[in-house]
Amino acid sequence: MALTRYHNIIGSTQATVSLIDIGSRVDNINSIMITNVHASDEATVSLFLQNSPADSTPSSFHILHDVAIPAKTSLLLDDKSLLSFNNTANGFGLQITVGSSDTVDILIN
Repeated sequence: MALTRYHNIIGSTQATVSLIDIGSRVDNINSIMITNVHASDEATVSLFLQNSPADSTPSSFHILHDVAIPAKTSLLLDDKSLLSFNNTANGFGLQITVGSSDTVDILIN
């Protein structure tokens, strides 16, 4: 599956979104920009790695957990070692969760 680099996420539609699916074999992430596009309210964001829920021991590993991003503000994650993970069929996918009233844009480079 090809990498989708741009995401518009609306929490009221889907609070948890798969940014990079398990098995996509994405191994060249340089940065992730998370932008709160709301005019006045902060967004609450969790970014995490998740193995398959069908695994005998499903696991999540948070990169960000319940981080508040102020309105009209961006958060840049640009540490390649932090963004490097096993994305094979037996590895992990990258997920994001936002609050139910949040709207954020994601750019993966």
